[in-house]
Amino acid sequence: MASFGDANTVQNEPGPAALHLKVTYLPYIYGSLFLLFITRIVAIFLLPLTDTTESRYGEIARKMIETRDFITPQFDYGIPFWGKPPLHTWLSAAGINLFGENEFGARIFIFLAALLLLLFFYKWAKTIVGTNAALISVCVLSSTGLFFGASAFVMTDLAMAFGTTLSMMAFWSITTQGKAARIAGHLFFVGLAIGMLAKGPVAVVLTGIPIFLWLLIGWRWRVLKNLPWITGMLLAVVLTAPWYYLAEQKTPGFLRYFIIGEHYERFVVSGWQGDLYGSGHSRAKGSIWLGWILAALPWSLIGGYVLFFPRKLRAAFRLDSAGLRSYLLLWTIAPMILFTPAANILASYVLPGLPAAALLLTILTIDIFGATPTKTVRILFGSGMALMIGVFVLLCAVLAISPDSLDLRSHKLTVKIASQRVEAPVFNLLGGRSYSLEFYTKGKVQVLADFDAISGLADNGKADVLLVEPRQKAEVEQAFGDRFTYLGEFGRKAVLIEKIEGN
Repeated sequence: MASFGDANTVQNEPGPAALHLKVTYLPYIYGSLFLLFITRIVAIFLLPLTDTTESRYGEIARKMIETRDFITPQFDYGIPFWGKPPLHTWLSAAGINLFGENEFGARIFIFLAALLLLLFFYKWAKTIVGTNAALISVCVLSSTGLFFGASAFVMTDLAMAFGTTLSMMAFWSITTQGKAARIAGHLFFVGLAIGMLAKGPVAVVLTGIPIFLWLLIGWRWRVLKNLPWITGMLLAVVLTAPWYYLAEQKTPGFLRYFIIGEHYERFVVSGWQGDLYGSGHSRAKGSIWLGWILAALPWSLIGGYVLFFPRKLRAAFRLDSAGLRSYLLLWTIAPMILFTPAANILASYVLPGLPAAALLLTILTIDIFGATPTKTVRILFGSGMALMIGVFVLLCAVLAISPDSLDLRSHKLTVKIASQRVEAPVFNLLGGRSYSLEFYTKGKVQVLADFDAISGLADNGKADVLLVEPRQKAEVEQAFGDRFTYLGEFGRKAVLIEKIEGN
């Protein structure tokens, strides 16, 4: 992306020496990226939408297409979903509209957004550290467990990470090129707008924290004058304000719940009970750091090798008058800074910092071990890539050969088997909602209030499919005799199908 600048225009201290890679290494590197790409595509088809997160967002997108309401996502028919802005829902809905109500449709545009993020990240990193180091950084980022999963997972985090990454890359271009990077300056505000439409004000905060601290520690406030404040902010408002206004007008109360509930009470109130759509994810405060270690595997552990060279690390940061390393470090830890005091968190919250972590690890490795990779560095990098590719390929193999061996919280197989047994089955669920069941039945599922409701199922000539807790299977058989035939246990539910004459 020319808008992120050219390495020749950088006025501050140059980055690390260009990474020297033998031509014989390149087939392995490109081959690894190709395997990651193919494996992720295969997983899109093999892995069903699972409860609760991915199926919930997938079903919200399906309802958006069914109802043609593109302003207010719906938690259930007629019930607005105020928990998140709709950018990720729009992406999934667009895919469902084009490719049908299936996993591929729900995931494909999120996956394309992830590929676009990697492309932009590569082009930006290339202007800083050169082609080889940028390529290694992309390898590290795309092979982390969290990025690989989120790159085609129906949820909000990838869309938000796209926005924050765009803003952070654009801001660095502004610091190195000044007002000459006018397009980058506007991309900074476009990134903020994307974040606001993906997850809300938290995206602005995650961008603001590292930038504010970086400006503060280096007293670089003069950089701010290079941003196109008037036209940039106007652009951001034009991109975001219409939806926020229409959402509040259509369902009054949205802004209060979304701003106060989702962006304050969710994080500071332990065991927050105000969630209208589930429950808060209560964790010990500070556990976001453990979440980062898990999310960034294997590189959070392999990369720890650089910590054994504290003197060279200090020198690398001290001699970096441009502040690139501190900029990347603050960008990396910004999610942890924000969510350390939070009581309700998920490991996926660290995703916006992973691009910076990948580039920082590459740069520090060059700082410590030199521009030509040592044998130790080659072994660590090769082992990390081989490990993650092996894990992802193994997962796909298990999904293809024996998906029942995995504890998948999905009712895709339930719907498939029941539909093979009888024509137009009627699905009934006892004990709470199943978003995957709703998605795969296209919303045609009835939630039964209690066990007695089974007796009230209408005799309409169609076979009722009953999903209950496994422990309730015997009760159903005892209460209704041979009315139901047991099909098996799927998605953590015992599945029974009503016997209909002729079936």
